[in-house]
Amino acid sequence: MEHAKKLRSIEGPAGFQAPVIQVAGVGSLDEALMIAGFGATHLGFPLRLAVHREDLGEAEAARIARALPRGVTPVVITYEARAEEIVRLCARLGAPVVQVHGDPPLAEIARLRALAPDLGLVKSLVVGLGGPEELEAKALALAPFVDAFITDTYDPETGATGATGKVHDWSVSRRLVEVCPRPLILAGGLNPDNVARAVARVRPAGVDAHTGLEGPDGFKAPGLVLRFVTAARAAFARLGLG
Repeated sequence: MEHAKKLRSIEGPAGFQAPVIQVAGVGSLDEALMIAGFGATHLGFPLRLAVHREDLGEAEAARIARALPRGVTPVVITYEARAEEIVRLCARLGAPVVQVHGDPPLAEIARLRALAPDLGLVKSLVVGLGGPEELEAKALALAPFVDAFITDTYDPETGATGATGKVHDWSVSRRLVEVCPRPLILAGGLNPDNVARAVARVRPAGVDAHTGLEGPDGFKAPGLVLRFVTAARAAFARLGLG
């Protein structure tokens, strides 16, 4: 039950509940309310991206984030690397959690922690950029300043380090769960058909899906979202979470 203990350690002001079931990317308020209605705990708003096009502008994202029902936490997902700008962006959206997907220096992460001690801080660990040992060392160095990690997949064809739709080697994420003193959220190519296997294999504190829940039109498909949340909840329940 060590993963459950880790997750409980970031409840409260960091904006997490056990387990984390996050859906990233939303195109409208109706879509956001659909996702919330199906039981997602967190809704991610990708902004200031390095590769991908944004789903929404910041003003519209702020409007939607503030309209989410109680129990659904808005999360800023960003490649913004400047601590002050991250704090301002989260304040604009009213988001209590930020997911930092860029690679700012350790000193900037520490500065962000100092500037906003109550802001839930999730740092990405991108599988495929460097070896597993390098990733472990990075996680251990960052751990004193963050509330959680999220693993995602590097796409060498596009250079994207998130929303790639590609699954990485889950054994790398499993090892990070074992060695990191912070909870780990698993992302990277998750969908309704593989999320239960992923949870059983990695034993993370949460899961995140983006492109794996989209239909051909690029919007979240209600059937896929419902199946994903249902499968994830059942998988976490088998681990004693939820």
